[in-house]
Amino acid sequence: MRKQRGLAFFALLVFLFLFFPLLIIVITSFGENPTIQFPIEGFTFKWYANVFQVSGFLSSFWLSIRVSFLATLLALAVGVPSAYALSRHSFPGRKALKNFFLSPTIIPGVVVGFSMFQFIVIRLQLPIFQGLLLGHFLISLPYIIRVVGSSMEQLDFSLEEAAWTLGSTKLKTFFQVVLPNITSGIFASFMLAFINSFNNIPVSQFLSGPGVTTLPTNLMSYIEYNYDPTVSALSVLLMLGTILLMVLIEKTLGLASISS
Repeated sequence: MRKQRGLAFFALLVFLFLFFPLLIIVITSFGENPTIQFPIEGFTFKWYANVFQVSGFLSSFWLSIRVSFLATLLALAVGVPSAYALSRHSFPGRKALKNFFLSPTIIPGVVVGFSMFQFIVIRLQLPIFQGLLLGHFLISLPYIIRVVGSSMEQLDFSLEEAAWTLGSTKLKTFFQVVLPNITSGIFASFMLAFINSFNNIPVSQFLSGPGVTTLPTNLMSYIEYNYDPTVSALSVLLMLGTILLMVLIEKTLGLASISS
C-alpha cells in the first residue's frame, strides 16, 4: 500500500513537472506587459490578435502543414513496403539496412541538418521547397519504418499464408490482408512522423530560404528580436489545435483502436 502511494506521488510529481511549464505559457499569453513575465499584470487578448497580424506567421504555418503532410505521405509510401520487407524477409545486410533507415533518429539534429544542406542544397542544388520537402521526408521515414515495422512483426504470418493458399496473389494479399490488420500502426506512425516534421527546427533552418520558412524557424527568428507574449499566444493556439485534433480522432476512430 505504501509502495502504491509512493508511486502515485512520484507520478504526480512527474506530471506536474511536465504540465507546469505549459500552464505558465497559457498564463503569460494573457499578460498586458509587452514582455513575457510571470506572474502577469493585467489581462488581455491582444496577443492572440497579434498572432494573425504578424507578417509571416500564417504563411509559414500553412507551409509547415503542407510540407509535413506531403513529406509524411511520401514516407508512408516508401516506409510501409520497406517495413514489410525488413520484417518478413531475411537477406544479407538486412540489419545494416535497418540501422541505416533508423540513423536519422540517432544522429544529432544539427548534424543531420548540415549534412542535408551539403547534399540537397550544395550538391543537388534543388529549389528551396523541393529541398525542404526531401529533407522532411528523410527525417520522417525512420518513424514510419519503426512503428509500422513493429506492427508487422506482431502480425500473424499464417494470415498471409492462408490467403496465398486460397489463390490470392502476394500483392493482393498485401493490400487486402496485411494493410487492414496494421491500420492502427500506420495511423500512429503518420501522426508521430507528422508532428516530428512539423516541429522540426534543425533541418528546417538549414533548408529554408527567402520566402520559404516553416513556422518553428519563423518563430525562432521572431523570438530573437521580440520577446512579447505573442509567442505564448501562438504556442497556446498550437496546443489547442493538437487537442482538437486528438478529440476528432477519438470521436471518429477512437484512441483505443490506435493504441491497440
